[in-house]
This record gives sequence, C-alpha cells and structure tokens, in this order.
Amino acid sequence: MMTVRQIERNWDSKNIDRLVNDLLAGRPEGSFRLGMDSTRPVCGAALAIIKLDELDQSYAKIYSKLIKTIVTAQEADGGWGDVITTTLCLRALLCGQGNGVAIERGLKYLADLQKPDGIWPAVPIRRMPADPYLSVIVLYELGHQPAFQCAIRLEDAAHWFTSNQATLDDQTLELWNRAKLRCRVPARQMQMSLC
Repeated sequence: MMTVRQIERNWDSKNIDRLVNDLLAGRPEGSFRLGMDSTRPVCGAALAIIKLDELDQSYAKIYSKLIKTIVTAQEADGGWGDVITTTLCLRALLCGQGNGVAIERGLKYLADLQKPDGIWPAVPIRRMPADPYLSVIVLYELGHQPAFQCAIRLEDAAHWFTSNQATLDDQTLELWNRAKLRCRVPARQMQMSLC
C-alpha cells in the first residue's frame, strides 16, 4: 500500500515512472493497458492526488504542489496532451468536489472529442477511429462525476457499450463491467436538474 511518505519521496526525487507504477499497482485500471507516458510529471501528479484523496490525506503538504503541476500543465485546447492523461487530471481535480476553469476546460475538451456514437478516439483528433478501451477508462474514472455527466453524452456512451459488448476484448469488457456500476445514469429528469 502506497503511503503519503512514499508519494513524497518519489515525487521529490523526480522518480515519476516509479511513482506512477506504484500508484497503479493493485488498481483495476492499473492492470490494463493505459497507454500513457508514465514519465510525465502530470501523470504522476494526477495519480498521486487520486491516491491522497482515497487516503483522506488531501491536507498533506505535497497536495498543493501536485495540484499546481496539473493546472500549469493544461494545454491551450483544455486537455493535457491525450485522452487518458486528461481523464486522470480531471479525476484528480474533481477530488473533494473540485471546480473551476481548469475542470470546465478539461470537460469541454473531452466533450468535443466524443464521437457521435458516444465513445472517444484513440488520439485527440475527432476523426480518428474510436477506441473502446480508452473510452471505458474515461467512463470508469469520471462516469460517477455529475460535472462529467453534464458535459458529455453519457447515455450514448453507455448505449454503445451495451450494444457492442460481444465485440469487446476481455480486458475492455471486464473494465466496462466495473465502469457501468460506477457511472449509473440518473433518471432523465434528475440528470437535467444536475446540468
């Protein structure tokens, strides 16, 4: 189990790859192919914030450094370089009911990339082919967040996965089964009142 002290030690020594690998160990999404650059400080910062939030340690001294790393790394388009990193950064910023311009811009980035059928492309170019695995990571990490549900077309994404379950590989299907439990779509009227 990763501790605050271990997070601080890896962060301060700039051992980002080890920090990311340690933070992903034992997590459902960590056992799959995330396809992100684990040496980027923003990836380590996002995963560290998520872990600190899970440990109820958001008051730890390092927390504000990690937030600053994420906010300053946001790109002009609102994302953090790719869909996976953007998803993790948003999940981190949404910890503890976070809000603000960085979150709004990141959610708009994901909403703009969502394809008409409801899922996301493999790379941040809307005309690229959809990637079910990447899309299920997005839903697993953010699907339970009301701000995310209001920003994207959650029902379209859920419908796509329900309609295409038979075509999913084992890893994607396993994570979809976890994601659909986390991102229950509220009743239509309730969802509209949340947005």
